[in-house]
Amino acid sequence: MERAEKREFVTELNEVFKASGSVVVAHYAGATVAQMNDFRSKMRAAGGTVKVAKNRLAKIALQGTEAEGISGLFTGQTLIAYSNDPITAPKVVVDFAKTNDKIVVLGGAMGTTTLNADAVKSLATLPSLDELRAKLLGMIQTPATRIAGVVAAPASQLARVFSAYAKKDEAA
Repeated sequence: MERAEKREFVTELNEVFKASGSVVVAHYAGATVAQMNDFRSKMRAAGGTVKVAKNRLAKIALQGTEAEGISGLFTGQTLIAYSNDPITAPKVVVDFAKTNDKIVVLGGAMGTTTLNADAVKSLATLPSLDELRAKLLGMIQTPATRIAGVVAAPASQLARVFSAYAKKDEAA
């Protein structure tokens, strides 16, 4: 990489660290190109991104961001996974690491919070933002359907009583 390319890459990575909901750092030593491409496509499908960066450049890009505390994680062959949704990147990385022993989660950051490997794994078990929205919407709609059921219940009970009397009269 030339000096100008490095400067541009550091600037781009700095913006990523500032804008991302979460960043996960992992080792990928020994992973094949096919495995990395599969990992990247899974992350892209979920709405995140995976980058392999030189540790020195990543540490420079971290300066002045909220995630500056993770600079110690950049040793060896590291990759950076990030997403706007705080749950997406950890979830995809941890799920992929379960099936591929070459990907080892080191830690990450979510805003100003520095996460160790266990915290990233815990974060991966949480539901995504879309799932939380769906649950919240379901909880809001449930009382309305219950109210409708309670209001409609007396009318339906009356209809059943009249129907029973009608059948009783027909039989007699």
